[in-house]
Amino acid sequence: MNENEPLDPDRVVAESDPSPDTTMAMVVYALYLASFVVGFTSLVGVVIAYVYRGKGPAWLDEHYRYQIRTFWIGLLYGAVAGLLTLIVIGFPLLIALAVWLIIRCVKGFKGLQEKRAPDNVDTWLV
Repeated sequence: MNENEPLDPDRVVAESDPSPDTTMAMVVYALYLASFVVGFTSLVGVVIAYVYRGKGPAWLDEHYRYQIRTFWIGLLYGAVAGLLTLIVIGFPLLIALAVWLIIRCVKGFKGLQEKRAPDNVDTWLV
């Protein structure tokens, strides 16, 4: 990198802390995806995210925050969709919830691989 290139803050963080342990954050995303088969794994994932939040670099803490928000927002969306299945419109919403969760987990995995915080941590969408 030469002196005329602007500094990328994400790159600077990754270079200054070359070995943060991202294993637990990856485990949480994997547990969220596994919840399609074994439902309680998302609960285990959010507990892990709460335990590890605040114990790493800022970009990794943003992942834990993103995971915690994913759990609670997903729980709310799931409850609303579950109630709406009584009048049939909840079924497409449950499919949309599954797609939403998959997209958030894939975005999270990608951010972890690039050692940067996920985009739009505060969003209720993807």
